[in-house]
Amino acid sequence: MPPKGLRAMVGRLSWGLGDQAISSLTNFAVGIVVARSLGASGFGVFTLAWVTYGVLLNVSRGLATDPLMVRFSGAADERWRAAVARSSGTALMIGVVSGALSIVAGLAVGGVIGGAFVGLGLVLPGLLVQDSWRFAFFAAGWGQKAVANDLVWAAAMVPTLWFAAQADSVFVFVLAWGLPVALAAGFGVVQAGVLPSAAGVRDWVDRHRDLGVRYLVENVSNSGSSQLRMYGLGAIGGLADVGAIRGGELLLAPFLALLMGVSLVSVPEAARVLNRAPGKLFAFCAVLGGGQAAAALLWGLAILLFLPASLGVLVLGPVWEPASELILPITLSVTGAGVVAGATAGLRALGAARRSLHAQLFAAAGYLGGGLVGAVLAGALGASWGSTIAVWCGAVVWWWQLRAGLAERFVPEPLRKEEVRTAWQGPRHRASVSSDYSGPATSATTARSR
Repeated sequence: MPPKGLRAMVGRLSWGLGDQAISSLTNFAVGIVVARSLGASGFGVFTLAWVTYGVLLNVSRGLATDPLMVRFSGAADERWRAAVARSSGTALMIGVVSGALSIVAGLAVGGVIGGAFVGLGLVLPGLLVQDSWRFAFFAAGWGQKAVANDLVWAAAMVPTLWFAAQADSVFVFVLAWGLPVALAAGFGVVQAGVLPSAAGVRDWVDRHRDLGVRYLVENVSNSGSSQLRMYGLGAIGGLADVGAIRGGELLLAPFLALLMGVSLVSVPEAARVLNRAPGKLFAFCAVLGGGQAAAALLWGLAILLFLPASLGVLVLGPVWEPASELILPITLSVTGAGVVAGATAGLRALGAARRSLHAQLFAAAGYLGGGLVGAVLAGALGASWGSTIAVWCGAVVWWWQLRAGLAERFVPEPLRKEEVRTAWQGPRHRASVSSDYSGPATSATTARSR
């Protein structure tokens, strides 16, 4: 990559890391305040609402912002404005509908858990619209606007969290976390100069159905497996076990900020590599995934070996003791997620939604099954180890699908048909046919022609 292009990519990556650092540190602060204020069981209830929000966020991303990132990255023009109006409108409608359902479910359940879901329903529209602005800005290469938007949310959250700490209620904590986002969502309208278009939702979903439906299933299977694992663990081991796992994940928050920050820009950057130097996409994804995995492993080992118990108690309060036992398996799980992230970026850049969907369904089924089997055998610790093993098995499938997707994209169609036609003639003839393919050097021409 030319030095100028490399500097530009580093600049966009820096904004992505900065934005996610703000978002993750905000979430980390919320988790600490809730854990210290409510204890393991109350924190477990808050976590159930949190993971449910994660599922709905991924519904919104699959239908609204993932197609935007794949098809409108780098198009900061009238096409981008029209696309953003419809994608943000899609996010708004998903928030309104899912919010109403959450309120109804919360009222039906009642109690502390029901109150948490009523609160979640009230804040969902703003949460999903604000997230859609972040992705829209990164698709246009305006990472600084996403950073500014998250700063508005973080600043508005300070007084509401202080108030919630006095109230000592899960419902109030959910509102304190989610209501300030309405201010950031409104600020996003000013930044983008675009209003969400509810009238354009149907057109957006129809036009991008080939990607949106598959990404929807893929995203929901990812977050849904995590949600169901938490629900199952709560039923098997109790809410305290749910709080312990969430506490262990909070200790990895700085690395998760890195992972999520890179993910904001990894698909647009992979798409740029694909357009400019297609033969280097696999290497780009390998460096991306390997770097994130190494960072996760180093951070987790640093916590495991050097974090004093006194500091852990200061941060997590009563949640520290059960959470500290889960640091190793959670670290290895996040390391595996870093490996997967590289392959995910490559498959998204290729637009290989079918292949990424197959990989994600396999990984999600293993994550849920391994977590629940582990929970039955050994509670929170067993659930963590079971899910970790599944993540690494899934990583193998993700990278196999990326290699297959690259071969499918860059081997010329006539050659693939010729290989199939001559396959019966034996290894010698197949080798002579394959020698006509010059490899990645010809892939740019092939990609443009297709």
